Amino acid sequence: MTTLPKPSQKPDNPNFSSGPCSKRPGYDLSALKDAPLGRSHRAKIGKEKLGEVIERTKAVLGIPADYRVAIVPASDTGAVEMSLWSLLGARGVDMLAWESFGKGWVNDVQNQLKLNDVRVLDAPYGELPDLAQVDFSRDVVFTWNGTTSGVRVPNGDWIEDQREGLTIVDATSAVFAMDIPWEKVDVLTYSWQKVMGGEGAHGMLVLSPRAVERLESYTPAWPLPKIFRMTKGGKLIEGIFTGATINTPSMLCVEDALDGLKWAKSLGGLSGLIKRSQDNLAVMQEWVAKTAGVEFLAKNAETRSSTSVCLKITADWFVALSEEDQAKAAKRVVALLDEQEAAYDIGAYKEAPVGLRIWCGATVEASDLKLLTPWIDWALAEVSKEF
Repeated sequence: MTTLPKPSQKPDNPNFSSGPCSKRPGYDLSALKDAPLGRSHRAKIGKEKLGEVIERTKAVLGIPADYRVAIVPASDTGAVEMSLWSLLGARGVDMLAWESFGKGWVNDVQNQLKLNDVRVLDAPYGELPDLAQVDFSRDVVFTWNGTTSGVRVPNGDWIEDQREGLTIVDATSAVFAMDIPWEKVDVLTYSWQKVMGGEGAHGMLVLSPRAVERLESYTPAWPLPKIFRMTKGGKLIEGIFTGATINTPSMLCVEDALDGLKWAKSLGGLSGLIKRSQDNLAVMQEWVAKTAGVEFLAKNAETRSSTSVCLKITADWFVALSEEDQAKAAKRVVALLDEQEAAYDIGAYKEAPVGLRIWCGATVEASDLKLLTPWIDWALAEVSKEF
């Protein structure tokens, strides 16, 4: 049992949630003053704003000119489901899963779409499946960064350039914080509320020319609801990819997304965003290296996430507890930090191993993480007295 003095200084911004994530530094609601509230998204001003989001997104991320980008309903979940229901079934599919969201996509493909030729390559939390086993003559579905496990793919080198199938990538906690080699990706999805700290309910969908060709040449055996339909008469509905959204978007959220993209440009674009996230991870790595009783859930440093940093508690007092008491103790640590207004929403995901999860994406300041870690030390010491 250890007693530590309570830290004297708190993070300026205690928002370390992994979604919705912290707003950018210096954010103020005045950034939304130009939102065309009460106007139709189909009016000239609405179309211009939506089109601007798409064009700024392409510019920041360096998306190839022949790729299509769309704003779609229902956050990243909606974008992934549109992709799965519209594109899969043309050939066999390899599903990669090493955390809860990847497992969710496996469930949808096996139990909702009920595809016959599905191969699941999985791994426990903290690890990756054997990427060398992936068959690129098949479609391949995976998360670039496991938001609930803190484990990401190391790069895109394992993905074949000359592949027959499509790569469908849930990149919601990776894009804007990690380098995405676009030539390796046929479909990519994400949501505004992750790395850019935007608002929820809207997803982004990026399609390669190969994905467009699949959409125009293949018709699924099942009916598609309106919000999933991207073709008409066998041709891509081009308007969806210029800002004519399938359903009504929030122009307030659109304005917020534009603010984030402008902030990204002020940092120097993608390289500036990536650097901020990597600097944040470096703070956590330095702290974990010198702290007994806390380890990364991701076993391999090469595949450790720089955004959703997942930690396991390995202190002797904690390990000696029953599983039930470990869960209670971890929740008590999270609650104590919340009560002290030192950190909000840093508990591990409900389906993940017991521990902590701290968002380290670009909108988080390294200085706040440096102020946070002594509070975690203190909270662990305080909770150890209760168990």
